[in-house]
Amino acid sequence: MWALHREISEPGAEKVNTVSLGLSQNLEQFTLLVLVNAFVGGMVGLERTVLPLIAEREFGIASKSAILSFIVSFGLVKAFVNLLTGRFSERVGRKKLLVAGWLFALPVPFMIMWAPFWSVIVLANVLLGINQGLCWSTTVIMKIDLVGPKRRGMAMGLNEFAGYVAASFAALASGYIASIYGLRPAPFYLGVAFAVAGLLISATLVRDTTEHAREEARAYHKHEQHVPSFKNVFALTSYRNSTLFSVSQAGLVNNLNDGMTWGLFPLFFATYGLSVSEIGVLAATYPAVWGISQIATGTLSDRLGRKWLIVSGMWVQALGIFLVAVAPTWGNGPGNFLWWMVGAVMLGTGTALVYPTLLAAIGDVAHPGWRASAVGVYRFWRDLGYAVGAILAGVVADFLGLTWAIVVIGVITLVSGIMSAITMSETRKQII
Repeated sequence: MWALHREISEPGAEKVNTVSLGLSQNLEQFTLLVLVNAFVGGMVGLERTVLPLIAEREFGIASKSAILSFIVSFGLVKAFVNLLTGRFSERVGRKKLLVAGWLFALPVPFMIMWAPFWSVIVLANVLLGINQGLCWSTTVIMKIDLVGPKRRGMAMGLNEFAGYVAASFAALASGYIASIYGLRPAPFYLGVAFAVAGLLISATLVRDTTEHAREEARAYHKHEQHVPSFKNVFALTSYRNSTLFSVSQAGLVNNLNDGMTWGLFPLFFATYGLSVSEIGVLAATYPAVWGISQIATGTLSDRLGRKWLIVSGMWVQALGIFLVAVAPTWGNGPGNFLWWMVGAVMLGTGTALVYPTLLAAIGDVAHPGWRASAVGVYRFWRDLGYAVGAILAGVVADFLGLTWAIVVIGVITLVSGIMSAITMSETRKQII
C-alpha cells in the first residue's frame, strides 16, 4: 500500500519548470478541451431519443433485451477502451489517442442512417464505444493534468457540463428533427458535423498535456514517484483500497441506471402515448440538468469534500427513478408528463452531484505518476455499468415489464449510496 504523500519540494533540488499548472495558466487549452468534449457528448446524445424507437418501429424488435443490445455493445467496448486509454496515455501521450478516437467516430452516423439490419447499428455502437472511450477519457485526463490539484473538482464539473449539455442538446434536437422528417436519416446529420469538428480541433489546435502530469509529480519525493504495475493499479482502484472501491462501484451503478434510462425510458414513455418530440424533451431534461448543475457541484466538492456529495447524489438518483416508475399509478394524461419531468430533474441533479465528484476523488487519491491508469480503471468499471444495466433492465423488462425493470434499477442505486456511506473515506487532499 502506498503511503500518504504531501506536496513537498526537496531543499536544494534543481527545479524543472517547463510548464505551469492551473486553470488560468492553461485557459486556452482547457477551453479547447471543453469544446472537444461537447462534441463527444453530442455524438452519444443523438441516440438517446430515437435509437430505441428505431429498433421498435423500423426493425420490429419486440424483445427489450434485443433492443438494448446496442447499449451492451457500446458499454462493453467503451469500458475496455477506457482501461487501455488510461495506461497508453502515459506511454504514447494524450493527444494521439484523442485524434484516434475521432477517426473511429466518422463512420458512425452514416452506419446508423443507412443500416439495413439492426446488427449494423449494434456494430456502429462498437465504434461509438471506442470513440467515447478514447476521446472522453483523454479529455478528462488532460483537464486533470492542466489544472493541478487545487481546482480538480471544478475542472471535472466543467468537463462533464460540456459533454452532457451537448448530449441534452443532441437528444432534444434529434427528437425534434425526427418528429418532422422521420427517425432516419435526418437526425444523424448532426453526428457528421460533430465528428468532423471534433477531429479538426483535436488534430490542429489541442496540445498534449503529459508534461503537465510530470510537473505535478515533481512536487513529490523522488522515491515516491515509482509507478506501480498496471496489475497493482487495477487492484488498488477496483477493490484493494476501500475508498477507491467505493468510487468504482458508485460509478458502475451510476452508469447502470443511465443505461436503463437511455434504453427503456423512451419505450416506457411511448407506451403512455407520448409523441417523439415529447419523449425528446424528457430525454433531454435529464442530461441538461446533469450537465448544467455540474459546474456548481464540481466546485462545491472542492469546498465541502467528495464523500457526502456522492452518497446524497446516489440517493437523489434513486428517488427520481422511483418517481418515474410510480407516476402512472397516480392517474393518466398531462400529469404523467409533469411528474416524469420532475423525476428527470431529480435524476439529473443526483447525477450532477456524483459524476464530477467521483472523477475528482480518483484524482485526489492517485499519485500523478499512475493517475491516468487509475482514471482508466475507474472508467472501465463505470462504463461497464452501461452493459450491466442494459442486460439487467432488458431481462427484467422482458419477464416482469418496463415498470419493474425501472424499480429494480432504482433499488440498486439506493443500495449503492448506502455502500458509499459505509465504505468511503473523504478524499479531498488525500493521495495514496
